[in-house]
Amino acid sequence: MLCNKRVRANVSQYYLLNMQDIPSLEEFRTQAATFIAAAVRSNDACPAYGAILPPHLHEPAMHWQRFCFEEGWAGVHWPEEYGGMGLTPAHNIVWHEECAIAEVAPYLNLQGLVLAGEAILRSGTPQQRERFLRPTLRNEILWCQLFSEPGAGSDLAGLQTSAVADGDQFLLNGQKVWSSNAQFAQFGILMARTDNAQPKHKGISFFLLDMALEGIEVRPIKQMTGDSEFCEVFFTDVSMPSDSLLGEVNEGWGVAMAVLEDERGGAGAAGVISLGKRLETMAEKSTALDDVRTEKLTGILNRGKALQALMERRGGDPLIAPVAKLMNSELGYSEAQLDSLLQGAEAMLHSDTTENLLYSPGMRIAGGSSEIQRNIIGERILGLPREPQPSE
Repeated sequence: MLCNKRVRANVSQYYLLNMQDIPSLEEFRTQAATFIAAAVRSNDACPAYGAILPPHLHEPAMHWQRFCFEEGWAGVHWPEEYGGMGLTPAHNIVWHEECAIAEVAPYLNLQGLVLAGEAILRSGTPQQRERFLRPTLRNEILWCQLFSEPGAGSDLAGLQTSAVADGDQFLLNGQKVWSSNAQFAQFGILMARTDNAQPKHKGISFFLLDMALEGIEVRPIKQMTGDSEFCEVFFTDVSMPSDSLLGEVNEGWGVAMAVLEDERGGAGAAGVISLGKRLETMAEKSTALDDVRTEKLTGILNRGKALQALMERRGGDPLIAPVAKLMNSELGYSEAQLDSLLQGAEAMLHSDTTENLLYSPGMRIAGGSSEIQRNIIGERILGLPREPQPSE
C-alpha cells in the first residue's frame, strides 16, 4: 500500500552527482541497494510481482516507476537522451539483482520496459524514439503485447490479423488473445499480416498501436485464480497511421523474434535470488520437511543455480533464450507444486499458495510453451532433425 505521507531520502541525487564516468559494478551495486532500501522505507517501492503486472498492484507499480524516473533510476542501460542512466546491460543486471534481494519490482511492466522499449531502441525511427521512450520510462505510457491469436499462439507465423495499406494508413482487422494488461494499456506492440501473397514468415509487419483508436474492443478474461490479467482484443476497421509501423513493411518477423528473445531470455541471477528467498520461506513455514521433501527443495534450488550459471556465462547469446525460458518456466511450476506439497491440506486454505498453484501451469505456456522451447533447443542448438509439420 502507498503512504499518503512519504519521507523521500533523495539518495539518488547524492549518489549520482559525480557519475560523469561509468561506475564499477560494485560501486553501482552499493548505490542501487541504498536507493532501493530508502524507497522501501518510504513506501515508494512496489513489491515484486514477476513478469505480469497483477491488477491489484497496478497503482503501486505505476507510482514506483514514476518515482524511479523522477529520482534518476529508470532505464539503467537506456541512453541518457531518452531519460535513461546511460549505463551498460551489466549494470542493468545488477539493478535487477538488488531489486530481487529487496523483493521489489525492477520496472513497471515487462511489455513496456523490456519488450516495447528495447524494440524501439533497436528498430525505431528517431521520431519514434523521441515520442515513446522517455514517456514510457516516465510512466506516461503503459504497454501491452498483441501477438497471440486463437489460432496462432506458439506458432506466431500463422497469425491472421491483417493490416492493409490504405493511403497514409493501415486498416486493421482481426483478434488477439492472452494480452497482458491490455485493459490498462495506452499502446500495444502488434504483429499483423500486411501481405497474404508472401510465404508464412514473410508478409508480417510490426506496429506500435494506439489502444485509444476507434474500432478496438478489449475484453478481460476471468482466470481460475479470480484475476483478469489477460484480455481478448478485437479490431474492426481500425485506421492506424502509417507512422505506427516499426521497421520496414513485411519485415516484422525479425523485429518480433528479437522481442521474443528479450522475453524468453529475461531469467538470470535475479530470478534465482528470488527463487532462493521463496524456497527459504517455504522451508521455514513447513511442518513436514522430511528427507523426501528436502531433496525436492534442494533439487529445485540446484536447478536455479544452474540457470544462474548459464546466464552469467552466456546470457547475451540469443541461442540461450529458449533454454532460459524453458528452465525458468519449469522452475516456477515445480516451485508451486512443492509449496502445495509442503502445505498439505492447508494449501487449499492458504491464498498465496493456492493462487500460485492455479497460476503455475500458465507459466509453461506464456511466452512460448515448454514444448515449443524444447523443439527450438533440439533443432537450433542440438542440431536434431526438424519436427514434421502437419502439411508435410
